[in-house]
Amino acid sequence: MIRGIHHVAITTPDIDRLIAFYRDAIGMEVMRESGWQAGSERIDTLVGLTGSSARTATLRLGNAYLELFEYATPAGRPADLDRPVNDAGYTHFCLDVTDIDDEFTRLSALGMRFHCPPPAAAAIGSGNLRSTYGRDPDGNVIELQEILNPGYPLALHYPG
Repeated sequence: MIRGIHHVAITTPDIDRLIAFYRDAIGMEVMRESGWQAGSERIDTLVGLTGSSARTATLRLGNAYLELFEYATPAGRPADLDRPVNDAGYTHFCLDVTDIDDEFTRLSALGMRFHCPPPAAAAIGSGNLRSTYGRDPDGNVIELQEILNPGYPLALHYPG
């Protein structure tokens, strides 16, 4: 069962600038800053890149999260700051699910392409969640995420 959208993600060439904007201008709370170094085969498989490294930040406003990425490697293409609204822009959005394996199977059968199957919980750092990336028919990335620990700091709390 899909429960809702958990977060939206944006890739930026200057994460500090975007953190400051969303924190100071929009009023979002910085929940976490993190990242990874090149050499993580699991993350490379998940994001569909080779030799990736990045800084990340997760911000919250109410019950919505914004995830920011600044990739050091591989270098991305510069964005057109005046791109029309019909051009691609966001990195991905995340669907919060209660059974990631069932949703992976169901969506795969409907033609959604995934970068990889959902990894075991132990493969994801803290073991608090499982996630995988797939693509819609236009190639836009959608993350499926199952939060395993309801006390996990980034978990949304749903009634019932």
